[in-house]
Amino acid sequence: MLRTEFGKTVAVCETQPITVEGLRAFLNSSPDLEFAGAADSLEAVETLVRERDPSVLLLDKAFGLPAVSEKLALLRERHPRLPVVVWGGVLADAEALRLLQAGARGILRKTADLRAILACLRSVSEGSNWMEDCVFSEAVRATRTSRSELTPREHQVMELVEQGLKNKEIAQELDIRPGTVKIHLKHIFEKTGVRGRYGLALTGLRDKGLLTLPLPAGPVGNRSGIAVPPAP
Repeated sequence: MLRTEFGKTVAVCETQPITVEGLRAFLNSSPDLEFAGAADSLEAVETLVRERDPSVLLLDKAFGLPAVSEKLALLRERHPRLPVVVWGGVLADAEALRLLQAGARGILRKTADLRAILACLRSVSEGSNWMEDCVFSEAVRATRTSRSELTPREHQVMELVEQGLKNKEIAQELDIRPGTVKIHLKHIFEKTGVRGRYGLALTGLRDKGLLTLPLPAGPVGNRSGIAVPPAP
């Protein structure tokens, strides 16, 4: 199936057949989106992508976080121009962060309303990143990180947090006490204005060019999501 002249095609990798049929009807009723086919396993995704050349892939997190993260990494390597949206019934901050680090361009909950789903698919297909406003809600609204005031040790702690290490692991890496790590994090939060370790990890991804986040005066979507233009 080729992409239409004005519309975009969406392939689906989903665990529930009834959900696939609902997505088929929903997407085909949209004036600018078209259902491109479905796979019922992660193993079948490669064939689906190769044969249908979709504009976007919607991937179910229910296949398991480790397996989905691994598939995201493979897709990023083999199909770097294919944006992938991961959706799931429940998405914790840590899970969403891991998916973004693995290569997801969109994060969406299955409880999102229909307008939010369309907004997500359209934004991602046009090259933007997209997150629901309830995912990393505080981190997304954080100001741009200022690292100039951080001490060398605080820089080290922040970089290890960005890599996903926990406090005990950071303490072992730097040969300091876990309590000292907590003190450094407190100072980092105060100096950068970022709330929480996942906010630090997000801003780290942004600073490395792997994710763009909205600035305070940036574009904000409806209450269901935020679309963020890619970095120039």
